[in-house]
Amino acid sequence: MTEPHPKTDARVTGTEGQTADGSEASVRQCAVTRERLGKDGLVRFVLSPDGVVTPDIAEKLPGRGVWVTADRAVLAEAVKKNAFARAFKSSVTVPDGLADTVERLLVQRFTGLLGMAKKAGDVVLGYDQVRDALQKRPPGLLLEAADGAEDGRTKVYFLAKALYSGVDVAGALSAAELGMAFGRDRVIHGLVRKGPFAKSLAAAYARLSGFRDRPELDWFQDQDR
Repeated sequence: MTEPHPKTDARVTGTEGQTADGSEASVRQCAVTRERLGKDGLVRFVLSPDGVVTPDIAEKLPGRGVWVTADRAVLAEAVKKNAFARAFKSSVTVPDGLADTVERLLVQRFTGLLGMAKKAGDVVLGYDQVRDALQKRPPGLLLEAADGAEDGRTKVYFLAKALYSGVDVAGALSAAELGMAFGRDRVIHGLVRKGPFAKSLAAAYARLSGFRDRPELDWFQDQDR
């Protein structure tokens, strides 16, 4: 089988391309690691008109795109090794704090989806309300504020775990960040019902976790034993 030329195949260069039938490929290759991943595991970057590397979280900005694994360390390597200049085949300007900008945009993406899920009636907020909802049906995603009290989140988690298997928790956002998604000052406990929004939020959270620690991975270790 003939191998594609490295300058023309999107999977090799880390830039966008099309499949043989002309449809947009759903798999991209990271411009740094060369690992092939689905789009949910990558962040797209484009060049602004003045040549500034710009993250395109929603994948809607015009122009040629370069894809990098959704990971702070990989992005730092891309900057260090001039991967953007090579992939775009031109001189580029990488703004200071690019990884922090990506993190902020990924948080906005996640909270925006939360707001949409709330409008669709797929979100339950509040300690008592979440515990009551858990008694009725399995959750798609539990929301626990990173700065919430240990006692409350532990009780919610182990109630969910006692009733269902495979409970997913998102704990990387602060109470203020969660509150912003729902037009409140603070939100400590929340639940997203199973469905399309929960799946989209899980994918968005996975990308965010490449740029922000997931405290829920440590919260329940001792209790789980």
